[in-house]
Amino acid sequence: MSETSTYTVVGMTCGHCVASVSEEVGAIPGVENVDVDLKSGRVTVTSGAPVEEAQVKAAVEEAGYALAPTA
Repeated sequence: MSETSTYTVVGMTCGHCVASVSEEVGAIPGVENVDVDLKSGRVTVTSGAPVEEAQVKAAVEEAGYALAPTA
């Protein structure tokens, strides 16, 4: 069964940004799919097992962006 988590990334402005975030988050072990929406900044991560938010945060920061604070 797949797990799906949604995050909001701030700082993305173009297709290259989307590709960078997709590549870094997609490299997290267990991640099966990454869907990045440039306009909203939403990143939906589908994985075979739960992925720690800290792993996603580190991957997004590696790409040069930041997760928006959760409400």
